[in-house]
Formats: sequence, C-alpha cells, structure tokens
Amino acid sequence: MTSVWDDVVGQEPAVEALRTAVEDPSAMTHAWLLTGPPGSGRSNAARAFAAALQCTRQGCGVCHDCTTTLGGTHPDVTVVATEGVVIRADTVRPLVELAQRSPSQGRWRVIIVEDADRLNDTSGNALLKAIEEPAYRTVWVLCAPSPQDVLVTLRSRSRSVALRVPPVDAVAALLVSRDGIDPAVAEIAARAAQSHVGIARRLARDPEARARRSAVLGIAAGIRGVGDAVLAAGELVETAQADAKAATEQRDAEEKNALLRTMGAEGATTLPPALRSQLRQLEEEQKRRATRAQRDVLDRAMVDLLSLYRDVLVVQLGAGVELVNLEHEGAVRALAGSSTPEQTLRRMDAVGQARTRLAGNVAPLLAVEAMAVALRPQG
Repeated sequence: MTSVWDDVVGQEPAVEALRTAVEDPSAMTHAWLLTGPPGSGRSNAARAFAAALQCTRQGCGVCHDCTTTLGGTHPDVTVVATEGVVIRADTVRPLVELAQRSPSQGRWRVIIVEDADRLNDTSGNALLKAIEEPAYRTVWVLCAPSPQDVLVTLRSRSRSVALRVPPVDAVAALLVSRDGIDPAVAEIAARAAQSHVGIARRLARDPEARARRSAVLGIAAGIRGVGDAVLAAGELVETAQADAKAATEQRDAEEKNALLRTMGAEGATTLPPALRSQLRQLEEEQKRRATRAQRDVLDRAMVDLLSLYRDVLVVQLGAGVELVNLEHEGAVRALAGSSTPEQTLRRMDAVGQARTRLAGNVAPLLAVEAMAVALRPQG
C-alpha cells in the first residue's frame, strides 16, 4: 500500500512520532525540529509530514494534496533550502509574514526550513517571533543535523524528533525498488555513501561520480612526500571548483536571462542603474551558492577519505565489522600494513581538522594542503 512515508527508510520511531501527531490533535504542536546526520532523510521526512498533514487520509501518497506536496507545488507548503553559507534575515522575514496567513487550499500552512543550522542570530531572531506567537493552522518544520546546531531559543520552542542513519540494506532496497538499480550496484553505492540516500542514488546512477570517488580515495596511497601532497591538494580543489561550476553554471545563466527578460532588458547593451543593482544582487547570491557548492564537494571528499581510514583502522585492530569500501579492500589492506593505528588516527584527525577549517571559512586550498601534507608517511 502506497504511503507518503515510503521514502523515509529506516526511521520507524521518527515516523511513528510524526504519524501520531497527524492522527491525534492532542499530539500536534506548531513547531517541530527534525534532526539527524547527513543522509538520514530529514528533508524527506519533513515533506512526508507536510503531505500527511494536508491529506484527508493522513498520507495516502496518491491524492492531489500528497503528490503536490511531495512534488513541491502545493500552495500551502513552503520549503526554504538555502544554497548559501547562511540563511539571511531577508529570506526569513517574508516567511514570518506568510506564516500569519490562513491556508489557501490545504488543511495547514506548512513552512519547512531546511538547514536551520544555517540561521544566524539575526535571521534566527526574526523567525523566533513567529514561533513564539504561532498563527492558527500554521506549522513550522525546522531541519538540522543536531539540536545543538540550532539557536537555543528556537530549539526550546520546538518539539524534537531525532532521525538516525538508516541501515545499508534499507537504502539499497530503496534504490532497487524506486530507481531500478541492480542490487549489487545498489549495495555498493549504499555502503560507499554510508547510507546517505541522495549520495547513494547519485553513485548508483552515475559512473563518473563513482570514478571521482575512487580518485579521491586514491589520494591516500598516492601521497609520498610534500610535493605529492601539494599536487593532490591542488587537484582536489580544482575538481571541487569544476564540479561546483558544472552544478551551478547553467542555472546561473537561466536566472540572469530570466531577470533581464522580466525587466524587458534582454539583449540590451547598457542597463539602467536600478536593473544593474538587481543584477549585482543576483550575482552576489550566485557567488555565495557557488562557494557553498564547492565547500560541500570538498567536505564530501573528506568524508570519503575518513571512511577509507576508518576501514584501515578496522583492519589494523582486527575488528570484526564490515568495511565501508569493500571494492577498495586491496588498497585498505596495503595502507593498514604500511602504517600503525596511531598514524591512522593522526590522519583521521588531520581530515577532521580540515573539515573544521573549511566550515570556518579558511581558504579551501590552504585547508586541503595542510591536510594532504599530514597524510604523507612519517619517518
């Protein structure tokens, strides 16, 4: 039987809590905080919850309310997904105004804020007023990696529902049933993605994505000295820049053309001051989006490296757990035999420190170079 919850894999306790709220008015509240590590399906759960709230059959998955909500076109469900480093106050203020309006067609007005951990003090305080004084039939759903990543004022006024990393076999089964992926490829992709559904799907469907991941893992064995480290860092950052450009370039051009067309300036050689100002704002937003995209690509590469060193440590300690990178077992065992557990832990620390530096706006090349130098053999 079809349900809006079908794509929320491996999250039975969280789904039960959300389902209960849909079915029992006494369990409902106006603000929710869905937390879980990357890949746990926070966004999928938020959309499924919104669909179930709108559905007269509490989430059948096939009615107009369910399909439009899940498809992103329901008039009373708003999703805010930032592609910048932070969610700015000028993004939040229109949401606060929107939250005061009654639903136009649906049973609820639902506002989903993905990456609520990217709210800063200014934008968070702007949102706080709307959550402190909730409008009738309005529901806020905030999504973040953990409760601690959200401003305490927002966290304390929301009901928390924790999601977990879904099992590998559950993610693989979803890829097979929903995307028609070969079971063997689905299992490899789910394990390599460490159960992140979105990344698993991309790895399963895109051979180039699998090749890029293999190249990242090859960095560990390819660094023999400082020169190798600098070259590897440069290649990694260049790849991230290229991936980010590929992901955003077409959309940037379409947005610019749409703005010029709307203002009646398509093909114009000179632009009036007011339009130049709007164009600059758009270009600044696009620049922030590209920065976020590059940072995300680099962070994912570092997560992949951490998974490799985790496997190395598993072999070195003789732990009886399955490797994440089974298809790279030869490289894992070679690294395990040429280093000590202490060295592996130091390398993992170096990767973790690079992720912290990137999150703190350190220049990507500097952060990655420092990491790569620390990965070289010592002594």
